[in-house]
Amino acid sequence: MATGVTILLVDDEESIQKLLTYPLERDGHRVVQARDGEEALSRFREEAVDLVLLDLALPKLDGLEVCRRIRAESTVPILMLTARDDEIDKVLGLEIGADDYITKPFSIRELRSRIRAAVRRANLTPPAESAEVIEADGLRMDIPRRTVQVHEQPVQLTYLEFELLRTLASAPGRVFTRQALLDKLWGGSAFRDPRTIDVHVRHLREKIEPDPAEPEYIFTVRGVGYRFRDGR
Repeated sequence: MATGVTILLVDDEESIQKLLTYPLERDGHRVVQARDGEEALSRFREEAVDLVLLDLALPKLDGLEVCRRIRAESTVPILMLTARDDEIDKVLGLEIGADDYITKPFSIRELRSRIRAAVRRANLTPPAESAEVIEADGLRMDIPRRTVQVHEQPVQLTYLEFELLRTLASAPGRVFTRQALLDKLWGGSAFRDPRTIDVHVRHLREKIEPDPAEPEYIFTVRGVGYRFRDGR
């Protein structure tokens, strides 16, 4: 099914560009190509991009720096492509704002699944909530305005961080498994590492907790998942 989105494909390997461009265009997408970090930023600013497929190992500017700069000016979904086995690269990418990652080699079927999920999230109209504002001991979430304050100080969250916090805070005391959070935030857990949730929780804590090492809002339930503090 064609979705008609514009995808910025950033990879310095000609073989990868050819391998991915054909099936993506066949699926109805428009593919804009870039082969280094500087070209990626230029093309991103020239085109109305709906999603970025971003390799980490790039000439001129690496993928992490490109991700950081794009995220500073846009909430466009970013899916990292990496051939590296080093987990820290994936973690860093998620922490600076990438939505997801996929490790080479990967199947076109897996890539299509990730793209569909990312586009669906980006176009999702938030469902109506019984509470439009959630408050808990200094933390305030305004759901319709998608704003968060901690002790009256604004906190900037990514789309996924906001949805993660809203999911937990809407059910204080309830324990969510990593699997349940993957299903909630990504619409499914196929092809995804549950540790992705741990990275987003850690980054969210760094933004909302006075002391992330001693959290006041989001608690770990060992061997299970996470819960938001009881009461409001």
